[in-house]
Amino acid sequence: MPDLSLVMLGAGSSSRFNQKVKKQWLRVDDVPLWLYATQNLAKIYPFKKIIIVTSADEINYAKKFSDAFTFVEGGDSRQESLKNALLHVNTPLVLVSDIARPCIDAQMIERLLEQKDHCDIAVPYLDVVDTVVYEDKTINRDAIKLIQTPQLSHTPMLKKALDTKVEYTDDSSAIQALGGKVHYVLGNPNAKKLTCKEDIAHIPCLKAPSSHLFIGNGFDVHSFEEGKVMMMGGIEIDQHIGFRAHSDGDVLIHALIDALLGASGAGDIGELFPDTDALYKNIDSKELLQKVCHFLGKVGFEIVHCDITIMAEFPRLSPFKDTMRFCLAHIMDIQPIHINIKATTTEKLGFIGRKEGVGVSAVATLKYYDWKSI
Repeated sequence: MPDLSLVMLGAGSSSRFNQKVKKQWLRVDDVPLWLYATQNLAKIYPFKKIIIVTSADEINYAKKFSDAFTFVEGGDSRQESLKNALLHVNTPLVLVSDIARPCIDAQMIERLLEQKDHCDIAVPYLDVVDTVVYEDKTINRDAIKLIQTPQLSHTPMLKKALDTKVEYTDDSSAIQALGGKVHYVLGNPNAKKLTCKEDIAHIPCLKAPSSHLFIGNGFDVHSFEEGKVMMMGGIEIDQHIGFRAHSDGDVLIHALIDALLGASGAGDIGELFPDTDALYKNIDSKELLQKVCHFLGKVGFEIVHCDITIMAEFPRLSPFKDTMRFCLAHIMDIQPIHINIKATTTEKLGFIGRKEGVGVSAVATLKYYDWKSI
């Protein structure tokens, strides 16, 4: 078998899918779509290297799923993303596919490989079966091809073809423009690309997301600082004594963020918002929570429930608990009843009992976004 690298492109914005979740992160049972599509191809051929191209704000999370791949940050276009990936390809042949095309079969790959010595790029296509009208004139549908991926290229030729400012929609267009030889092989209707939500009904290999629930917990403490406004649960608690912190010190939101990240397997608040970064100096923690909730939605989760315990001798928090719940529910886009907040003391024990600061424990429950219901 020839040495062959695989590039899986998945750095797009998924804007045409028009859902809160990005299509790359739809769960197929327990596996995100990008990983499902990659594993499908890896079962077909023993690739020398597999390169996953993803967006800058998702690459660290994607790396948590596997250490078997090379992860590359995408560019502003498909072409830039592919050029970034090709920097890591050192095999004579490269297969380029789309993460959003998960149902590719072995026969399709075999047909491409059969052409490797006869062309610069082998491209799968589908025939057009309907009448085709172009600029109000019927044209010969037998001359029309619907191009699919993956496409098999000789690596040096593909790198040379993409070394241009002209933007091409696929690899074969770039190689053809350079004068390269293109061979077309029969594709597969089942290898349809997931672009719009309506396409889901025509992609037969996708299982529904699992019904598993994911629970994470977070804990945070902050000491008091005089002359600073106290923010907790997104609302103002006291105007004269706040929390010592790099941000606004909202200890409740910080614990909640860690619980949410824990349930999703996405690390902790320090990884996303390091206290060494001036960008987060005195930042409103509600903004951080908004960013985390947006991220969770993009990577395929929905928030089910949160349970929060505040440990404090000071201040007295009973009058504020419901206001906190409604504030947080608005940010997290869940029903207020699905956020529970409790306040307790430590019976005057420890630094909390000495009124030196506040501790908060939070538990969050997530589930997968149910794309089968859209």
